[in-house]
Amino acid sequence: MESFRERVVRAIGVTERLNKLPYDDQPAILATWSELTRQPVDETLHLIPPVYSDHGINVRIGRNVFVNQGCRFNDIGGIEIGDQVMIGPDVSLISSGHPVAPAERRSGITAAPIRIGRNVWIGASAMILQGVTVGEDAVIGAGAVVTRDVPPGTLAVGSPARVVRSVRPDP
Repeated sequence: MESFRERVVRAIGVTERLNKLPYDDQPAILATWSELTRQPVDETLHLIPPVYSDHGINVRIGRNVFVNQGCRFNDIGGIEIGDQVMIGPDVSLISSGHPVAPAERRSGITAAPIRIGRNVWIGASAMILQGVTVGEDAVIGAGAVVTRDVPPGTLAVGSPARVVRSVRPDP
């Protein structure tokens, strides 16, 4: 069993190698992503390096997912990404943090899973924090900081993100 430090060092090393691969070598990118996550990768994943992760082994990605360049997957708490998700450039999925209390900040880690539902679109530079579930068909606006669950079929924008409307057609 790897220590926390060993997992971080391994993930950084694997992502460094992944980020040196040319964009048009998707087979090598997918193979290296599979090495990072230690699980098979669906051939429909489309990933544009660079990408960053602190563990890698706690990321699950569905079918037909697009990940644009510069994304960060801090996955200590776990990250689940459903089918047909589109993730814009520089998106951060942060499933861990530190306690707020000053005496505990350096000695503790807080963590909770992030769950991204089917057919979600996450706009450029959005940040989704630990414990958040984004429901299917939702849209997260560019630059949003998502600290609470987002219901299915809605648009959430701002910092902190708030739901502003439905994205589904009226019945």
